[in-house]
Amino acid sequence: MTTSYPPPPVLYEDEAIAAFDKPAGLPTANAERGQESLYTLLQRLWLPGAFIGIVSRLDAAVSGVVVVAKTSSAAAGLSAQFRDRTAEKTYTAIVEGRFPAPLGTWVDWHDEILRRPGESRSIVTRSGPADHRSGSPGRHGPSGGDDQDDDERGSAADVRPRPAHVQARVVQRAGEVSRVELKPSTGRRHQLRVQLASRRCPIVGDRLYGARLPFPQGIALHATELAIEHPATGVMLRLRAPLPLVWRRRFPALFPSDRGPR
Repeated sequence: MTTSYPPPPVLYEDEAIAAFDKPAGLPTANAERGQESLYTLLQRLWLPGAFIGIVSRLDAAVSGVVVVAKTSSAAAGLSAQFRDRTAEKTYTAIVEGRFPAPLGTWVDWHDEILRRPGESRSIVTRSGPADHRSGSPGRHGPSGGDDQDDDERGSAADVRPRPAHVQARVVQRAGEVSRVELKPSTGRRHQLRVQLASRRCPIVGDRLYGARLPFPQGIALHATELAIEHPATGVMLRLRAPLPLVWRRRFPALFPSDRGPR
C-alpha cells in the first residue's frame, strides 16, 4: 500500500529552482515500486512534462532542505556545485550517549568510510584524531556534500575506503541525549549517521546504527540549511528548514528557549 504524502512546504521557488522541506519517511527519488517519493509527488503536482531535476538527495529517514532544478541549465549549475562541494550544508541531530567534546566546542572528524554494494550499512574503517576548536567552524576546502549520494558515482567494482570530514559541536545536553550541529564537507553514504555511531552517540531512532531510543518517524537528523549560488542569477541563497515540531515535543529539555517565562 502506497503512503500518500501532502505537498511538502515550499522554502523557495522561482522559474529555475524550487526548494522544499522534505518530511522524514519520504524518499527523494528512486523509491521502490509503488512507493511515493518527492520526485513522483512533483510529477503529480507540477504541469505534465515539467522538468524535475533531482540534483541532491537525503535519505528517506532524514528530513529537511532539498533543492530541485526546474530547467536543464539549472540542473547542470546545481550539480556542479554539489560535485565541486561549493554548496554548504548544515544539519541538526539528536544523539544518544555522551558527545565526545565540551559543550559548544567545534570538532573536526577526519575518517575513512567504506560502503560495499548491496549492504545496508556503511562502516568507518579509520577514525582520525579529533581537532577541537572553540568559536565558529573553519573551512577545510570546499564545503557542502550531503549524507548520501557522493559514493553513488563510483562503480560497484571500485570499493575502497573514502575520506569523510565533518565539523560538529554539541549545543545542548539533557540526560542521555544531546542536540548536535553538523557541517559536512564530504558526502559519503550515511556519512553523518556512521560517524556519530562510531563515536558511541548514534542518532536517535537510527536502529541501523545501534540507536536504542525510538523516534516518531524516521531518525532525528534534519538538513536545517543549504547555502547555494543561484544557478541563473549567481545570488547566494541560504535555504532554511525549521526543525520539525515533533522534535521539541519529544525532547523539550533540548530546546530550553522554547519554554518561555515561568
